[in-house]
Amino acid sequence: MRFKRILLKLSGESLQGEQGYGLDEKRLAEYAEQIKEIHDMGVQIGIVIGGGNIFRGLSGVGRGFDRVKGDQMGMLATVINSLALSSALATAGATARVFTAIRMEPIGEFYTKWRAIDALQAGEIAIFSAGTGNPYFTTDTGSSLRGIEIEADVMLKGTRVDGVYTADPEKDPTATKFDEITYDEIYNRGLKVMDLTATTMCKENNLPIYVFNMDVKGNLRKVIEGEHIGTLVHK
Repeated sequence: MRFKRILLKLSGESLQGEQGYGLDEKRLAEYAEQIKEIHDMGVQIGIVIGGGNIFRGLSGVGRGFDRVKGDQMGMLATVINSLALSSALATAGATARVFTAIRMEPIGEFYTKWRAIDALQAGEIAIFSAGTGNPYFTTDTGSSLRGIEIEADVMLKGTRVDGVYTADPEKDPTATKFDEITYDEIYNRGLKVMDLTATTMCKENNLPIYVFNMDVKGNLRKVIEGEHIGTLVHK
């Protein structure tokens, strides 16, 4: 097995499935099934989910929202997604615990590194919601922070594309895929893998990132088993 403890970053937009908004029960069930599959293999799993299927703070600014309030609304959107995924995991037969970066018991447990690691070591899936609890930080940065804190072997970034390309493959048919790429090359090429703060945190704390297509069933297991289906970002 390639990784023993992972931080899985999921896109909020992916949870909307074909609907174009909100939560798609079919997509949630597929994700839960894939996550339970690797959990049953003995992998310790922390998860961060974006909130873009419900509300994205930065886009709210363009519609007249105050940036701080917009980001707080985005944090709450990630809590809704985290609760939905924990429910889908329970239906699939896995135990998950939702942590929040802002106090909101009984909705979720207030996050600390030690409680999170205790949950992982007890065989629970830990879902980290509400970002970092601060405005001006994305869920990508929240993922980097939580991945570093829980001492994960890797951050697995589940997206709609199968890795990092020279350009956006959905817009540029000539874009070519990298099997491996360094953090510095991402900066120099201006590639939009994650925001700069998140990538810098991963680089400085030596947390590798593996980008792959989560929307293909079975891909998560393939990554854990060491199949090269995505792009590894490292020093």
